[in-house]
Amino acid sequence: MPKRCGWVKMNNPLYVAYHDEEWGQPLHDDQALFELLCMETYQAGLSWETVLNKRQAFREAFYGYQIKAVAEMTDTELEALLDNPAIIRNRAKIFATRANAQAFLQVQAEFGTFDAYLWSFVGGKTIVNDVPDYSQAPAKTALSEKLSKDFKKRGFKFTGPVAVLSFLQAAGLVDDHENDCEWKGKLNDV
Repeated sequence: MPKRCGWVKMNNPLYVAYHDEEWGQPLHDDQALFELLCMETYQAGLSWETVLNKRQAFREAFYGYQIKAVAEMTDTELEALLDNPAIIRNRAKIFATRANAQAFLQVQAEFGTFDAYLWSFVGGKTIVNDVPDYSQAPAKTALSEKLSKDFKKRGFKFTGPVAVLSFLQAAGLVDDHENDCEWKGKLNDV
């Protein structure tokens, strides 16, 4: 059996697949980055497993995370989602999804792509950190605090430095795989 990061819940195939196939892979597709950012915002106060288990329902609820479609959702559409038991029914997080789509579009208009904006914070290269054990990894960093501050200035919601670090790790800007994880340093580089 391959050696994975200690946080992976081996009894959940979604978790294992997420670690092995997605987490930490450098991501450059704007729509995929938007979905991942939204997922990280949903996690606030909840487990990642809960978010992963509801991922498909969220995709359906938010038009496959088509950014423009989400940005144009009406209050009525968003309110209706509060009756959907397949997703996390937190009003603030649901409405934040639309606000984040609108902010995302503004970033795209200014920088050409969200990808260009985001990766500029790391000089276009993944930062590889020394992580002997995931429990010793920081919850936030100077980088996540800087990006969180910029996100907030641009109107993003639920993007505090802890959520932003998790997003940076998931999107492959930061490689925080444990040192003995087989995926450490084997990321598809930029």
